[in-house]
Amino acid sequence: MDCTGKLHSVNRDWKSGKIIISFELNEEPTEAINTIGSCEKLSITAKKYRQKRSLDANAYMWVLVQKIADTLHRDKWEIYLEMLGRYGVFTHIIVKPHMVEKVKQEWRAVKELGEVCVNGTTGIQLQCYFGSSTYDSKEMSVLIDGVVSEARELGIETLPPDELERMKQQWGK
Repeated sequence: MDCTGKLHSVNRDWKSGKIIISFELNEEPTEAINTIGSCEKLSITAKKYRQKRSLDANAYMWVLVQKIADTLHRDKWEIYLEMLGRYGVFTHIIVKPHMVEKVKQEWRAVKELGEVCVNGTTGIQLQCYFGSSTYDSKEMSVLIDGVVSEARELGIETLPPDELERMKQQWGK
C-alpha cells in the first residue's frame, strides 16, 4: 500500500501502553486493507512526502545525454556517468581494499579517492553516485540544469527556458 496523506492522531492504549497512530489518506486503499487486514504483523513505513521527478524530465535528460554523446562521438552511458559525476547525488564510503570492485558493480558511478587509515585499519575511500531514477525533484532539477548547460556549451539545441520551466512544474503531478 503506497499512499499519501497526513498524520491524524497519536494515542496510547491505556491497557497495553502501546502507541496507536492514525493517518488521513488521500487515496482509497480498500484493496490493500483487505489484503493486510488478516496479517498479524506488518512492516510499516511513514516518511515525509517528496515529489518525484517526472518521466518527461528524465526522458528529456536522456535525449540530451544521447545528443552530447553523438556530438562527442562517445558512448551514451559514459556521458550519463560523467553527468552524474558533475551534477549527481553521492555519498562517501570506506571499504576494505578487496571489496572495491564489488562496490563498483553495485553503484552507478564510483570514484576512488584513495587509501585511508581508520583506527589502524587501511581502507579505500570511494565516492559513490546514485542513479537518477532515485532522485527527488530538486536533485533531478540540478542534474537536468547541468546537462542542459553542457549541451548548450556544445551548441546543441535545447528546449526554451519556458518549456524547461514547464517540465519542472510538472514534476510530481
